[in-house]
Amino acid sequence: MVKIMKNKTLRTDFYELTMAQTYFKEGRAQEEVYFDIFFRKNPFNGGYTISAGLDETIDYIKNFKFDEEQIKYLRSLGKFSEEFLTYLKDFKFKGNVYAVPDGTVVFPNEPVLTVKADAVSAQILETSLLTNFNYGSLVVTKAKRITNEAEGRMVMEFGARRGRGSEGAVEASKLAYIGGCAGTSNTEAGMRYGIPVLGTMAHSLVTMSDSEYEAFLGYAKANPDNCVFLVDTYNTLKSGIPNAIRVADDYLKPNGYHFKGIRIDSGDLAYLSKEARNLLDEAGYPEATICLSNGLDEYTIRDLLNQGAVIDSLGVGDNIAAANDRVGGVYKLVAVEKDGQVEPRIKVSNDGIKTTNPGYKKVYRFYDKTTGYALGDVVALADEKIAEDRFTLVHPVETWKKTVIENYRIRELQVPIFENGELVYQEPTLEEKKTYCDAEFKTLYPEITRINMPHEYYVDLTDKLRELKNSLIELYGGTIVNERPKVMEKKDAKR
Repeated sequence: MVKIMKNKTLRTDFYELTMAQTYFKEGRAQEEVYFDIFFRKNPFNGGYTISAGLDETIDYIKNFKFDEEQIKYLRSLGKFSEEFLTYLKDFKFKGNVYAVPDGTVVFPNEPVLTVKADAVSAQILETSLLTNFNYGSLVVTKAKRITNEAEGRMVMEFGARRGRGSEGAVEASKLAYIGGCAGTSNTEAGMRYGIPVLGTMAHSLVTMSDSEYEAFLGYAKANPDNCVFLVDTYNTLKSGIPNAIRVADDYLKPNGYHFKGIRIDSGDLAYLSKEARNLLDEAGYPEATICLSNGLDEYTIRDLLNQGAVIDSLGVGDNIAAANDRVGGVYKLVAVEKDGQVEPRIKVSNDGIKTTNPGYKKVYRFYDKTTGYALGDVVALADEKIAEDRFTLVHPVETWKKTVIENYRIRELQVPIFENGELVYQEPTLEEKKTYCDAEFKTLYPEITRINMPHEYYVDLTDKLRELKNSLIELYGGTIVNERPKVMEKKDAKR
C-alpha cells in the first residue's frame, strides 16, 4: 500500500542526514554556515533563466519538523544514534534565507538563493531547495520562451498527461501560468490556484460516434457555449471543417450560440490553418478561431508564423510540463563563521566552470535609466558598496571584454525570506507573480531573448571578490592545505 506523506521533511537525500549526524557528533551542529544556490548554464541553449519554486521552498521550511513516524523510520535504518535522533525530534529551523522572487530573470553563476543557518539545517535543506528551484525554473523558463515566440497569441498549457507525475503536472500548470500561459487543461490546478481552465475535445469523442457530424452535434448540444471542434480525426479540410461548419449552421447559429472555432492537431499546420481560415470565412464565420497543437515548442511556433500560419491560439503540452532539459542548479558551501568572523570557502576544480565564487555575497543589477533595460549584474561580497554613478562591467572569464556603464539605477536582487527562522516575506499572489515575470522579461534586450544564438548577458564579479577568489584558487589549487585562509569578511553584513 502506498502511503501519502503529509510531512515533507524527509524529501531529502540520505547523505544529507548522514552528514548532519557527522556535524552533530563532532560538536559542529550549531556552527553557522552559508550556502548558495546557483546554476552554471542557461537551459535550452538560451540567453536567460527565470527563477521559480520559491513558494515550494517557503512551504518546506515553514513545516520543517521531524515527527514521530519519521524518527521511527530513521531509527529502523540502524544508521543513526539515539542522541542524534533525539536532537532531530526537537529540531526547528532558526536560520536566514535570502532569495530572488519567483519570476525574476537570473543568469549563470550568480546566487539566486542563500541560506545562512546552523550546519545541520543548511545541509538537510539542500535536496528539497534544489528540487524546487530546478524544476520550477525549468518550466517557467520554457513557458516564457514559448509564449514569447507566440507574439501575443494565447498559449494554453495542455501538459497534464505528460507531466512528471500527477503532482508535478499540477505544479507545472502553476509554473506555466507564471511564465505567460493563459490557462491550463488541468482541472485540479484550476481549482487549487485559480488558473483559468481551458480545453476542447479529444479524438475519442469523434471515433466513438457513428459519424463526425453526430460527434460535433452532440458536443455542441452538451457544450453550446464552448464549441471548439477538433477537426483532424479523419480529414481536416474535406471532413472536419465542413462538419464543424455544418453543426454551426444547423444548431449553434439558429439557437443563438457562438461558433468559437476549431483545433487542428496533426498534419501540415501552416498549410491547414491557412486553408481553414478560407473555409471558415467563406462560410460566414470570420470570428471563429483557429487553435493549433501537436508537439509544439518555441521553434515550431516561430517557423509556423514565418510560414504565414493563421493562429489565434496554441495548445502546448509536453514541451512545457516535461521540458527536455535541465537548469542544473547546485547548492555549495561558500562561507563558515569562525570566532565571530565569516571565513570564505571555495570549491576548486580542474573544470574552471565548477570553481565556485566564495564568500557571503549579494547580487546587484544595473538598469539603464533611460530605456529601463538591464545592463548587467555584479556579484559582490556582502559588505561592499557599489558605485552609483559609473561602473565597469568585466567579463568573468574573458577579462579583456569590458563595458563602462553610466546613467543607471541599481537593484539588489535577493530579498529576505526567513530571518531567525521566521517568515518575513509577503508572498505575491499568482497573478502578481505572472505580472512581475512579464515585467522582468521586458527589461531584457531582444538580443538576449532570441532563441538562436542569444547575446551573452554579463554577470561580473567585483574586484574585491575576484581577488578573493583568485587568492583562494592559488592557495588550494593542486596542493594539500592544512590551514585555512586568513581572508575574512565582516560578520552580519546588512542585506
